[in-house]
Amino acid sequence: MIVIVDYGMGNLKSVQNAFVKVGYEAIITEDLNQIKKASAVVLPGVGAFRDAINTLKKKKIDKELIEAVKINKPFLGICLGMQLLLTFSEEGGLYQGLNLIPGKAKRFHHSVKCPQMGWNTIKYVNHPSHDLNPIFKEVPDESYFYFVHSYYCVINDEQIISSVTDYGLVYSSSIWKNNLFGVQFHPEKSSTLGLKILKNFGELS
Repeated sequence: MIVIVDYGMGNLKSVQNAFVKVGYEAIITEDLNQIKKASAVVLPGVGAFRDAINTLKKKKIDKELIEAVKINKPFLGICLGMQLLLTFSEEGGLYQGLNLIPGKAKRFHHSVKCPQMGWNTIKYVNHPSHDLNPIFKEVPDESYFYFVHSYYCVINDEQIISSVTDYGLVYSSSIWKNNLFGVQFHPEKSSTLGLKILKNFGELS
């Protein structure tokens, strides 16, 4: 069973409905036992990094998420959920994340419209055969996905960056490290190809 982590932030029902549409059962929960039993974990999110990480820590969900990654459960962070995987964020100060991926979240420069909201392309990097990243199986390079975010991820290890997106600057729009995946865009809002990514992730579970 796929568990969608409920910490009070994000379009949880939309993510759940998208998984159901591609044939996978998914439950929305904050229960630590359910997260522990999950075959795969999804951490979505929309909103402020500070509020998100504080809630995860208060409910002790953070430790369960770190454990899920350590024992090699398929794990997908979506939008803010991808940023929470990082060492820290500069949003509203300096706040420590789950530190599963060394890096930081930074605000877009004032020269571009913030937040980035709408459709943009992803460009595969590091993996010339993008099928090496299983969630992008049968998803063409330079496909369009739907983005809504004011902060972007700066990843220390370039080898785990799966794709980049150009929005005044070129930033990391997806990552992949073993069983851990992150996407800055919203697959649940990205039509057929977004559903394909969720289906590919479901197959890993």
